[in-house]
Amino acid sequence: MRSQPSDFWSKELERLIRESLESIRFGTVSLIVQDGRVIQIEKNEKIRLNRSSHIDGSGI
Repeated sequence: MRSQPSDFWSKELERLIRESLESIRFGTVSLIVQDGRVIQIEKNEKIRLNRSSHIDGSGI
């Protein structure tokens, strides 16, 4: 049995996804779905360093 769109997608879910996307520059946002419902949002952010200024470890 397929869930109705309103069961799968809500204004709250949309807000959370938008916040996740707006808060990262590089990375991924993944939706975890179980039984036709989003149960988790995962955000994996990458932080890119300027290679020329940190290659010798001086930035640590």
